Amino acid sequence: MEQAAKTVVITGAASGMGRATASRFHAHGWRVVAIDVVEAEPPATTGAGEASGATAATGEWLAAKADVRSRAELDALLGSLLGEGARIDAVANIAGVYPPTTLDRYDEATYRRIFDINVLGVVNVIAAARPYLGEGSAVVNFASVDAFQVSRGQLFYGASKAAVVMLSKSLALELADAGIRVNGIAPGWVSTPGNAATGRMEAAAGSIPLGRVAEPDEIARWVELLVDPATVSFMTGETIVLSGGDVIR
Repeated sequence: MEQAAKTVVITGAASGMGRATASRFHAHGWRVVAIDVVEAEPPATTGAGEASGATAATGEWLAAKADVRSRAELDALLGSLLGEGARIDAVANIAGVYPPTTLDRYDEATYRRIFDINVLGVVNVIAAARPYLGEGSAVVNFASVDAFQVSRGQLFYGASKAAVVMLSKSLALELADAGIRVNGIAPGWVSTPGNAATGRMEAAAGSIPLGRVAEPDEIARWVELLVDPATVSFMTGETIVLSGGDVIR
């Protein structure tokens, strides 16, 4: 009997690291539930930054428009896409926003947006996926190096990502009895459209010990590694920093 494809739920799947991660899993035969606020187009073929190492996209692509701030929306979405008795093998919470904030220039709406997407969104996605998660399933939450080292002008963003690190620890303990692992990734500078739009990526690369920023697919490979029970079955509650030596813990 042919083995059913594994299923991964990925948020922020329309661009950047989310896109690279979704493309990599798709190319390696997974059924990808690609969640974003805009429809995430399926990768036609593997190319630069999309699932290098595979020759063709082989998995199933389920593009889903949803706002991670709404638990009810996510519940309904997964129920309609997956159905009763389905299994989710992995979740990657990659959606996030990082508008600049300081004490002198903040407002409540910006605070709500950052924390509702970056923190509440992570909890909502895991809670909606929980009925489909079982022993051997894994969750990867995206934090940031800003969770560990202060970045000027990112008052709320850094705090939100520090919260993601602690959420990952707490959820790792809460879900351990069910055999579900929860870990995190804290990227530094990555060559994404959002980072490019800041105009600071080239200067940032010069300050990184390895002399460059990361490519999105380099981060995506770590998601694959962290959800693979054959390689990291005894690791949970940890957040790995991927910064090229810019932030060393």
